[in-house]
Parts: sequence; structure tokens; C-alpha cells
Amino acid sequence: MIFDTPAYRTALVAGLALARRAIATVALGGIALAAGAEEQAPAAPPAGRTMADVLAAAAPSDWRPLDAAHTLYLELDSGRVVIELAPRFAPEHATNILRLARQGYYDGLAVVRSQDNFVVQWGDPDGKRPLGEARATLPPEFTVPLTASLPFTRLPDADGYAPEVGFSEGLPVARDPRAGQAWLAHCYAMVGAGRGNEVDSGNGAELYVVIGHAPRQLDRNIALVGRVVQGMERLATLPRGAGPLGFYEQPSQHVPIRRVRVAADVPEAERSRLEVLRTDTATFDALVEVRRNRRDDWYKRPAGYIDLCSVPLPVRAP
Repeated sequence: MIFDTPAYRTALVAGLALARRAIATVALGGIALAAGAEEQAPAAPPAGRTMADVLAAAAPSDWRPLDAAHTLYLELDSGRVVIELAPRFAPEHATNILRLARQGYYDGLAVVRSQDNFVVQWGDPDGKRPLGEARATLPPEFTVPLTASLPFTRLPDADGYAPEVGFSEGLPVARDPRAGQAWLAHCYAMVGAGRGNEVDSGNGAELYVVIGHAPRQLDRNIALVGRVVQGMERLATLPRGAGPLGFYEQPSQHVPIRRVRVAADVPEAERSRLEVLRTDTATFDALVEVRRNRRDDWYKRPAGYIDLCSVPLPVRAP
């Protein structure tokens, strides 16, 4: 028998909400992870049939400004790309990338690769630019220890790559309570540090951004260091490279990088004023639900499911 009535769907949504709030704690190596606290939300989250309705009802406290100390401005001829780093998940990579940016390492380099449905990558085309005070090798930072201090808003649906998935401080995260590990996921707009076969060979001098279907097989095999919060269209629409792995075959095809700056070092008048929706709020819970079960006029059959990389992460200019 197929159940597809409004009453049944309403009961199903209510049952899922009750099940989520029933989670108490997850014990891990003597550490009590307050899973219940992670997922608690007011009994009546902001109502809305669409994501636009949910965001219109959001309170000012549901938004947070970008951390200027860990935000990069990648300046291309086409305009600015804003990248927020993830020091909680890749602290040594973040430090090294900030050091490279401040000493002008990226200035004048180029986008050298644009592989269809995969990544855009930038770095030194010749591989000869000195790193200066930056480190040449870094620890892998593919995962971090799963602790009670790591905020986490869990999604209600199953994932094929990890026991649990959700969001932490605006980033898509997977975790394994038994192994005591958490890691960033390769969703669209996530930024990673390219490396060779050696796990410590990624130092941030070569960066890439996901522009296609989420290549989750890369999770825990390479360090993700942040995500693009504005300007993805300037990278995702670049001409595809015809060489192996999407590398441009001719230097004339390279896309020049004018400059990379740390937002905190940029005069106030020149900064991009942006806020991102917090992922630890009832508003975000409501957003997830309206995307899991689309009730826009166009949709006739709600899916009742959402993939980690399909959850939107709204950004606004206040």
C-alpha cells in the first residue's frame, strides 16, 4: 500500500521531528557528546512553504558576519571571489594559507585547471615561486577529533559516505562517532589544498574548488580548508581545460589571479559586507525541512529526503 495523503505526510514530518529530539547523548571514548543539545530547536520553528518564506522570517541573530581574520578575497579580472577558511578543521593549512596570502605568494599566479563536473584549480603554473616563510609540508588534517566542543547540526537522513552528516559553523560535515572523527565534505563550493601522493605534501600553495557533483570519494583523502561564500559563478563558468584532468594546455588559456588578500587587511570601505545563515538555529532546521519536502506550487510530490550537499547555505549582504 502506498501512503501519500496530506494527513500521512503531516504525521510523518511530526514523527521525524519527535525522533530527532529524542536523541539523548552519544558516548565516545569517555566523552559525552550532547547530541540532544546539538539538535534541540524551539517547538515551533519559523513557518514557511518555501526557503524564501523561511529566510524572510529569520531574526537578525540567525545570521553571522564573516570572520575577517579568516576570509580571503581572490581577485580575478572578472571580479572578487570570497572564501571563508575553516581553521577549526584545518588549522595549520589555514595558518599557512594566510601567511602565503600576506606575503603576496598568490598575486600574479593563475587558474590552471578547469575540469568539467569536478574542480577548478589555481597555483603556480611553473612551480618555481618560492614559499617564503610558509611551510612546504603540513600534517594531513583530513579529519579532526570528534569532541563535545565541536558544534554539529545533524541532518535526519542517511548518508552513503558516513554514519552521520550535518553542518558545523556553516560547513558541511560528516562524522563517525565510533571512530571519534569528523571531517569536512566535498560539496559544491568547498575549497581544498592540492597535494601529491604523499599525505603531507599539500601546503595550500595550490588550491581547488569543487564545481560539479560532490566528489565525496575525496573525503578524508585531502584537506578541505574552507568554502567559497560569494563569487562561485566566476569559477564555475570558466572554459573547461582540454588537457588531461582538465588542465589548460596553453599558457594563454590560464586565468590570471590579480591578487589574494586577507579581508582583515583590507580597508573597511573595500570589504565585501556579507553575512551567512547560522546552521545552529531553528531557522536553519526549518530551511532544511522545506528543502526536504518541497511544497512550492510547482512541486507535486515532496521527496522526504535531502542529501548533505543539496542543503543550501544562504549568504546575504545586510
